[in-house]
Amino acid sequence: MTAVRGCILHFLRDPGDASAPAEAYEYFEDGLLVVRDGLVAEVGPAREVSSRLPAGTPVVDRSGKLILPGFVDCHIHYSQTDVIASYGEQLLEWLEKYTFPTEQRFEDAAHAREVADFFLDELLRNGTTTALVLGTVHAQSVDAFFEAAEARSLRMAAGKVLMDRNCPDYLRDTPESAYKESRALIEKWHGRDRLLYAITPRFAPTSTEAQLERAGDLAVEFPDVFVHTHLAENRKEVAWVRDLFPWARSYLDVYARFGLVRPRSVFAHCIHLDDEDVDLLAEQGATAAFCPTSNLFLGSGLFDHRRMHQAGVRVGVATDVGGGTSFNMLRTLSEGYKVAQLADQPLSAIRAFFLATLGGAQGLRLDDRIGNFAPGKEADFVVIDSTATPLAARRHAQTATLEERLFMTMMLGDDRFIAETYVLGRRVHSR
Repeated sequence: MTAVRGCILHFLRDPGDASAPAEAYEYFEDGLLVVRDGLVAEVGPAREVSSRLPAGTPVVDRSGKLILPGFVDCHIHYSQTDVIASYGEQLLEWLEKYTFPTEQRFEDAAHAREVADFFLDELLRNGTTTALVLGTVHAQSVDAFFEAAEARSLRMAAGKVLMDRNCPDYLRDTPESAYKESRALIEKWHGRDRLLYAITPRFAPTSTEAQLERAGDLAVEFPDVFVHTHLAENRKEVAWVRDLFPWARSYLDVYARFGLVRPRSVFAHCIHLDDEDVDLLAEQGATAAFCPTSNLFLGSGLFDHRRMHQAGVRVGVATDVGGGTSFNMLRTLSEGYKVAQLADQPLSAIRAFFLATLGGAQGLRLDDRIGNFAPGKEADFVVIDSTATPLAARRHAQTATLEERLFMTMMLGDDRFIAETYVLGRRVHSR
């Protein structure tokens, strides 16, 4: 048993659904988080909780620092780590110029493992403890990722990319090889330790109907795995889908026809959707991953967060590295706020931090295991120093409320604000 003392914030439900947002979270200015065997044992005011601690329980004092559940990233490409911050262009040009050549290197298992190690350490350095991750078309890229995640005891989900057309020959699989390799990876990794699998067609244009049908077969055979892909990111992409699948009512309808829209389906971007598509996402219990930095960087468009929320669609936040420009969730929330402003949909700091923690866990349907400090949850958490820079310290001194402190933190914050990251109650990063 160990305990950590500090300013503790966690969410009980979505502040956007509460009559009073303060009812949706618990905040303890001087709080104590107690961890037993890697799980949350208790959280509350330090004076009350400390009186119940067994004698000799070690207490890590982080008074004045903000303690939050670990961040949840709902869409990210580990294989694109080395092309982050490459000169822009738009989505389809980005794939041809950067993504495909970079992913070719993952046929080398040693390269895949080296990148996986760096990638996971970078996530932890930025306070992210759970992510939904794309590998490459190579099965060994997924093996390398899961081996690295298992070695760190991380709650991670990932999958092999499926592509059998409209991509270079060196990245092309077939409907049957995609099915067989994915099935073998599911049987090997899904549910092992804290690892979960995702059936991962890159996006509709790079899969034939035959391959999407086999992906649908996997979804039927393994109903508890994720389906993870891209949806309606770019207008040229949407037009391309219309040409490739003339029988479909919409881009989302392509996935729906093959049984790929369901609970645990996570669709990245979801920008250019009509009301019927949004309603279908809500009806089927699917999740939209909001990727603000990549949507701005690639000029894709503005996510309509209000429409998603009103329709009842689950929404999580995603960095989408390498089209996204930062591993850091604070930077991502900052850009998300600006996207919302451009759409005349202000995003409060309270709701932003919900989306990055419990909201992301709900989006991945992992909120029974992670996302807040309810007793029995896995004790993944982050310690944030909102005075990490001279400017932040000066601005912090002027804040009078929790909302002001959170807003300042997400607008000025970056990796320097991540003082520590803990996984199952064990410190795995310290700045």
